[in-house]
Formats: sequence, structure tokens, C-alpha cells
Amino acid sequence: MTIETQAIDEMVTGAGGLRPHWRRLVGNLAGLGTSGLVDRAARLDRAFADDGVTGLLPSAAHAAWNCDPIPLLLSGTEFAALEAGLAQRARLLEAVLADLYGPQTLLETGALPPALVYPNPAFLRPCRTSEDGRREQLLHVYAADLIRAPDGRWHVLADRTAEANGTAYALENRRVMSRVLPELFPPLGIAELRPFFDAWQEALQHLAPPGLPPGASPGRSNPGIALLTPGQGDRLWFEHVILARELSCALVESGDLTARGGALFIKTLRGLQPVDVLLRRVEGRAVDPLELSSHNVAGVPGLLDAARRGAVRIVNDPGTALAQAPGLAAFLPALCLRLLGETLKLPSVPTLWLGDPEARRMVTSDPDAWLLHRVTDNGAAAIRVASLTPAARTGLLAQLAERSWDFAAGRALPPSAAPCVGPAGLQPRPVVLRMFLVFDGAVWRTMPGGLARTLSDEEVPTGKLPPYALSKDVWVILEERSEIVGPGPRPLPAVAIRRTPGDLSSRVADNFFWLGRYLERLEGAARLQRALVVRLSQAALLPREMAELDVLVTCLTHAGVLDKEDACGAAGGALTEALMRASRNGGWMAALLERIASLTSLLRDRLTGDMYNALTHALRAMTDTLRRTQFGRDGTGMDRFSHAMTGVIQFAATIAGLASENMVRGGGHMFLDLGRRMERAKTIAAALTHALEQPGAATHPGRIEAGLRLALELCDSTITYRARYLALLQPAPVLDLIIADPGNPRGLAFQLTAIRDLLREATGETDLPFVAEAEALLQEALAAVRTVSEAAEQAEAASHLPARLRAIETGVADLSDQISRHFFAVLPTAHTVGMNDTNGIKGAA
Repeated sequence: MTIETQAIDEMVTGAGGLRPHWRRLVGNLAGLGTSGLVDRAARLDRAFADDGVTGLLPSAAHAAWNCDPIPLLLSGTEFAALEAGLAQRARLLEAVLADLYGPQTLLETGALPPALVYPNPAFLRPCRTSEDGRREQLLHVYAADLIRAPDGRWHVLADRTAEANGTAYALENRRVMSRVLPELFPPLGIAELRPFFDAWQEALQHLAPPGLPPGASPGRSNPGIALLTPGQGDRLWFEHVILARELSCALVESGDLTARGGALFIKTLRGLQPVDVLLRRVEGRAVDPLELSSHNVAGVPGLLDAARRGAVRIVNDPGTALAQAPGLAAFLPALCLRLLGETLKLPSVPTLWLGDPEARRMVTSDPDAWLLHRVTDNGAAAIRVASLTPAARTGLLAQLAERSWDFAAGRALPPSAAPCVGPAGLQPRPVVLRMFLVFDGAVWRTMPGGLARTLSDEEVPTGKLPPYALSKDVWVILEERSEIVGPGPRPLPAVAIRRTPGDLSSRVADNFFWLGRYLERLEGAARLQRALVVRLSQAALLPREMAELDVLVTCLTHAGVLDKEDACGAAGGALTEALMRASRNGGWMAALLERIASLTSLLRDRLTGDMYNALTHALRAMTDTLRRTQFGRDGTGMDRFSHAMTGVIQFAATIAGLASENMVRGGGHMFLDLGRRMERAKTIAAALTHALEQPGAATHPGRIEAGLRLALELCDSTITYRARYLALLQPAPVLDLIIADPGNPRGLAFQLTAIRDLLREATGETDLPFVAEAEALLQEALAAVRTVSEAAEQAEAASHLPARLRAIETGVADLSDQISRHFFAVLPTAHTVGMNDTNGIKGAA
């Protein structure tokens, strides 16, 4: 078998001329020049970082996503041929899966060897039916990885029938490219990607089972569609968020779902919400631990039973990964003739199953020309025989002789090269193309574009895209008079008006609640640290200021920002060192910023664009500022640190304002605000407790004055107090403003009133125990102020308040526990950054 081995160039012909569909783009690129292209590449990287494709903070573990400024071009004619070939492969693979999970005629007649199916961990026996005909389509979303071989034809490296990942990255590449490089886009010359996602969304709507699932509310007219993700820890989390947004479906994890009475539901704050279609983005074996994987605690017990009953459609079916077996490609040409009566239009890379003696002889006679795969393992890297050491080569050939049926061999074909931007200008790099299709109920629709990834010189195309390689946008150049075809109109029943906040899942509500708490915790710590640094920067402190300094150190220790060892008799230099440690990686402030970033990522699909961008940009800036801030022995750096803390306070105010103006009341906004109010109530009570615990305050009124002045500063109420009472500082007016004034958003009564009202709104009830407890805490706070204002000796009465305030702080913490048990108890994990609640980081969840 003679095969060309010289890679071809996507842009340039063998005679050195430009291919016709590249000419217009190359003309536009020439106008930018080398420096312009390098600059645009850097701008693309910044744009992807700003959009959060990578982790939110510089220390995030996720690798950066890069897109080359030069797209990969496909002519309209070429795309049409690929579209027809891929649609045929999708129909063929559906027919193969239908047989293997049905009558298994292919195995019975010897058209497929059993070694390709039964040892394969992707063959899920509980998904098989012995009925004569399949009840429904198994494959709805399909992708294929392709290379252009030296003969100029496209060949399929691997079929992706499980989750077909990459569609959202392709869409983001197009969006960012159009924003950063608009001059490259010829008017009406590139096929749009939007119609593909419209068709996909329409197809999901059509997949909803007929009739209402058991337990569904009778008035429900629109199907429930959800995307099942492994969660934020998965490297494709970003794609899952974007895909859920584009397809208008709920983003859920296994813990959000429950199977009841043969149907599937999302657990929300006010009950169970039916799910009719589940877009699966988790491994097939992990969807139902009851039937598929005894060692996997994740998944939804009873999900397969609900699917069998027809109450929910799983897209793709959990068993579809079976068709990704590398060895299957060797049999597709014959299977296409047998099952479809057609010749295979789009060939695979030449593949042989080594259980066939003739195939084994061909490979062993020239092993350097082949890449070896485990016949059923599509996730393992291919073995390039030519690169093995002599000992490894001998061992591999021995395995082939002993277990030949367990191996498949694919030709080591060099892929075509596409131009990429390098430091010195354009340079060719090998490229692999992934294309995507969806089944709309009648035909397979192909995305007019795709996701291309480049390879390094050391890499070989093995059927799995390298996760961290340079990506490329893929353009389909439209022919003249070509039309963009989207999904046809479909009459839908009127959707009932809904304004219920209870549709929020427990997990999402929990994340909003803790985002609010952590944001408020960050702001409270910033106020304390700013006040401390202001005093430390002074040359000499008055006795009153020394007392304030002691209170601030106590508050920061109580919050967990400072360790007790740092606070015990610490001088100014030791305190500044402690503050610096708290801001570095692993410190209290750094850990809190990372936790806020994590929650922001988890809530990406629930936050408005402005709010998400404000959070991400500010988090990066604050992390960078704190990392660079240094305290010198001579006190330098104090001003910079104080300015950084002011920036943190302004950041918290910005997010609160955006939430107030941009988020619909109810749902996420409700729990975000509830978390903020809970945390602020605790902070106020704790700060007042420490401020009023002045030695000798009961007999020396002047000693409590420092605590009152500091309390006004920390509660941002100094200006209001002066406007009301001028310079006269007395306990009753101060405590009334900070504790009892219902109009002071920095006061305790304001927080407790808001907590009570938000709990009533969240539950729709007024007589639940924790609603009554919030009211009791409010009345206790008001009673404490009355005690001081009615006393003959206000200073003495105020000195007895710390015990009552400490009880209010404990009561708020207990109330948080009750809220967590009532709303979030279904969640398996607690929100923590590594310390207990008394140290200010870990909260009851």
C-alpha cells in the first residue's frame, strides 16, 4: 500500500500560489503586517483572559486558552463535501449503536468481532434492550476529528459520539475574533455559527417526551431542559456554562437532580421541577450509580429507569461512547455497505484490527509506519512505534503476538499545515480539525465551522485533540448567492407567566448566599485593616488611639485575619508583617479572594455580563495589588496598603450596586442579599462587642468613648452622627444610630429587618421558626439600645452590652445554620477556605 507522506499546506498550493479561498484573507493580513498580527495575538489572549476562559485569578490551575489570529479556511464546496460525509458517518454510527444495544446481529454474523464490544468499558449492558426495534435515537450530537492527508483528502482520525465537546469554544473563538480582528471578516463572506445553535436548541425542544411526566404540574407547557455537568472542577466547565446559556437550559450537577416515581426532577427551593431532556456532559458510566458504576458515588440513582420509562431523554445516550472505539474504524467501510447500502464517503485514517492475521502481518512487516491503539480505549494516547526504544519496541511486538485482538493500528499520516502567527511572522503548523453535527429529528445539521487545534513538531495526530494547544477559528467561505438556513418555525403553546423565585436550585441558592457572605466578609476585613494601618502609620499614638489599636487587633483576630500569636503584645512591625502574610498566597485575604473567584465561576451562568466582568477584573486587580504591596522597615508601603483596602471597599460597594440595579428581585438576588445581611449583622455585633469591652469603662466614661468613635468609623456612620449631634459623643445616640436606626444600612437593625423580610419572601411564610428567630434578634437589639438610653449612667449601661451583643452574634450564626439546613441541606459539601467559623472563613453550610 503506497501512501504519500509529504504534508500539504492549507494556504499555498504545491506550485507556490495561494489557494483561491485564501486570497481575500491574505490581502487583509498583509495590511496588518507582522507587528500588527503579533499585537492582535496578544490582544486575543487578553480578551480570553478577561472573559474568564481561564481561571479568574492568576493562580488558577486551569491552563490559558489561546486562539491564533489567522483562521482555518474551508471553501463552500469543500464544506459541502465534508457535511455530506459526516452526516453519513453519523447515520452509520447510529445504526451500529442501535444494533449493538439491540439485536446484536453484527456480532452474531461476524460483521464485528466480540473483542470490540464486550471488553469495552464503554459498553453499558443496562442500556441494552432485546426488543426488535430501538425505541428512540441514541445519537443526537456528533463530532469528528479530521486531518487533511498528503493526498489532499480529509480523513477522520476519531469519531466523538459521547459528549462531542468543543462547540462552545468554537463559538467563543468566533466571538472574540470578530471583536479583536473585525477587519478580517469580509462582509457576508463567512457562514454564521448562530443558526447551528438555533437548530440545536430547537432539536432539544422536539426531544421532550410526549405528554407530561409523572408528577409534573398540569399547567406546564414548555419542556424542562438541563445540561448535566461534573461541576467547576472539570476542565470543560467553561464550555458547559456557555453551552447552557446558548441553548437556554439549566446547568445542573448530579446533586441537583433526583429521580422520583420514574421521572427526573431538579431540586429547587420550592419543590421539584421536571426535567424532560438531559444534555449529558458527564461520562456515561457516571450517570446512574444504581445500575452502572458501583464505585462512583456521583450520578443520579434511578436516572436510567426514568429514561426507560420515556419520562426523560438523555442526550447522548449513556452508552454511545462505545462507537468511539479506535478499532471500529477498520470495519466502517463494510458496515456502511451492509447497514446503509452506501459507499463510505468520508474515510477514516487507514485502520486495521490486528486480530485479523493479514492485518497483523502488514503492521509487523513495517511497524514504523503505524500508530498503535488499544482497540477499545479511545482515551489512551496512541503508541508511535518508530519513536520507541529497541527494548520497548521488542516488548510491544511481543504483546501484539500474544494479545493481537486487543490492538488496532492506524497509519501515521502527517496532517496538513496551516499558517499561524509567530514572533517572526507567519509560520506553518500541523492542524487537526473538529467538526460538529446535531440531529434535528429528520436530518443531521453540521456547524458551518468548527474547532481547529495545532500540533507541535513532536506531537502526532492520535484522535484526541491536545487540550492546551493553540486553537483556530474555522471559517466556511460562502459561495455567491448561498443562503443561511436556520430551523423552521414551530408553533408552540403559550407559556404561562412565572415570577417565582423558588425555581432556583438549592446548589445555586447556596452559592449566591455564600458569595454574599464572602463579599461582605472581605469588605469588613478591609475596613478593619485600613483603620489599623492608618494608626500604625502615625509617628506617635495618643492613649485613646492606643485603645482603638487594641480593639482593631482584637477584631482582626476574631475575624481570622490575624493569628492569636500575631496579636499578643505585637508591635507595629510585627503587625505589618502579619498583614502582609494575610495578603500573600495561602494567607487569609488571598484565600478569601480565591473563594470569591471560585463562586463567581460557579455562578457564571446566573450573573449579568456587567456584574461578572466587574467581579473578574476587580478580583485580578486586587490579587495583583496585594501581591505587589510591600511594607518597608521605615513604614513605606502603608499608604499603598491603605489605598488597596479602600479599593476593596469600593469593589464591594460596586458589586452591591450592580446587584441592586441589574439582578431581578427574587432568586439569586434574594440569597445574595441574605448572605450579605447575615455577614454584616455578625460583623457589626462583633465589632461593637470588642469596642465596648474597654477596661474600666463602667466607672470611667472617657474610656468607652474610644470604642464608640471606632464603632462609628467601622460602620461608616461618622458623618451621619456629626450631622445629627455635632461633636457631642454619648453612648445612647451612638448605639441608636449603629444598632437601632432602621434607616442606617450600616446598622444592626437594618440587617436584622432585611434578614427577616428576605426569609419571609424566600419561604412565602411568616411563622417558620427561623423567621421568628430573626424577629426575636431584632427586638433584642432594639431592647439593648433602650436599656442604655433609659439608664441614668449611659456609659455603665453600655459597658454591660457586650454579653448581649455576643448573644446576638451567636444567634445570627445559629440562624445561618437553620437557613442552611432548610434550603441547602441537599448539598454534600460545605463552603470553606480552611479555618473554622470563629476565625471568620468557614461558615455553616
